[in-house]
Amino acid sequence: MNELSGQMVELPSGATAWLPCIVASQNVGNGTNIGALSHIGRDVTVGEHCRIQGSVYVADKCVIGNNVFIGPNATLTNDRHPPSNGKWEPVIVEDEVVIGANATIVAGVRLNTGCVIAAGAVVTTDIPANQVWGGVPAKLLMTREEYNSRRVQD
Repeated sequence: MNELSGQMVELPSGATAWLPCIVASQNVGNGTNIGALSHIGRDVTVGEHCRIQGSVYVADKCVIGNNVFIGPNATLTNDRHPPSNGKWEPVIVEDEVVIGANATIVAGVRLNTGCVIAAGAVVTTDIPANQVWGGVPAKLLMTREEYNSRRVQD
């Protein structure tokens, strides 16, 4: 195994990443942490104070807001009908969004502020602010307020 595996490196912006991983973008905000085995594509924008867990794939040109959590093995795509030869539709993730483990966000989708995507969900349509969606394909489960209430109870 490479001697760099499992080491944390600081990116020029003040973000951190755990090796091995690929960060092909210079636009990663301060305080963001990127887990090992993740792939952050070219021309991706990642806001400040995000938590991108291990083995996450973020396709080229996707945009991630501030204070976003992306669970392990989540995938954000940019090509709805591959191969499109660069005619991409990147995913847009607004601020305060939570994406659960193994979720897939299909190209061209917008996740509006404060929404939550359940683990394993496949999101094929834009998600309104402060709603929780899950399933395959994803459907409305509850409001963010209900979700937060359940988190406190557990």
